[in-house]
Amino acid sequence: MTAILKVDTIQDTSGNNIINESSDTITIGASGDTISIPSGATIANSGTATGFGIDGITVADQWRLTSDYSLNSSSLQYLSSNLERIDTTGQGTIGSAMTESSGIFTFPSTGIYLVSANYQFVRNGSSQWIQSVIYGTTNNSSYASFADQEGSISQVSSSNTSTTTNPSTLVDVTDTSNVKVKFGVSGAAGPISVKGNTSYNYTFFTFLRLGDT
Repeated sequence: MTAILKVDTIQDTSGNNIINESSDTITIGASGDTISIPSGATIANSGTATGFGIDGITVADQWRLTSDYSLNSSSLQYLSSNLERIDTTGQGTIGSAMTESSGIFTFPSTGIYLVSANYQFVRNGSSQWIQSVIYGTTNNSSYASFADQEGSISQVSSSNTSTTTNPSTLVDVTDTSNVKVKFGVSGAAGPISVKGNTSYNYTFFTFLRLGDT
C-alpha cells in the first residue's frame, strides 16, 4: 500500500517543532528499511551530512624535490633526499600529511588514493631518453612498478633542452603500515638534471584521497 503524508509541522516526542529547532534529531525508517528517493528528486543540504561514507576529498597533499638531482647512470635511481612538503605562501593542503623517510612515503589513512608525479628533466647536449616510475609495496618490503612513463629529450639547440613526464596511478591503501610508495628515475648516461626547487614546484608529487577502500 502506498501512502502520502502531508503535514504542516513535525514535532519531536516532547512536542517541540522540528522546524527551526537546531538540536532535534529525527529518525526516518528503522534497521532493514529502504528509504527510496525517486528519480529527478534532489536532496538539498545546507548543513553537515554525515554517515554516507563519502565526505569528499579528506587528504590532498603535495611534496616536491627541493634541489636538482643529477642523473648520471642508466640504472634506476630512487629519489631519497631533498624532499619537502609544499610550504610556499598561497599553496595549500587538506587533512593529514603524508610522511616521508628516505624517499618512502607513508599514507596518513586507508583509502583509495590518486598518486601522481611530475618530473622535469633538463639536458645540455645530445638527445637522451628518460624514464620515470612510481613504485609501490603492499607488504612494506618488496616494491613493484605501479606506473612507468618513458620519454626523450631531443636536442633542439645548443642550450639546455627540457621535457616532463607525468606518471600516475590509483593506490588501494588497505593498511598504512604496509602500503607505501616511492619514486624513481633513470635515463641514458647523463648528465641529465631532474629539476628541483624549494620555493616552487619543478619536480613534485601529489596525493589525493578519493574515498574509502
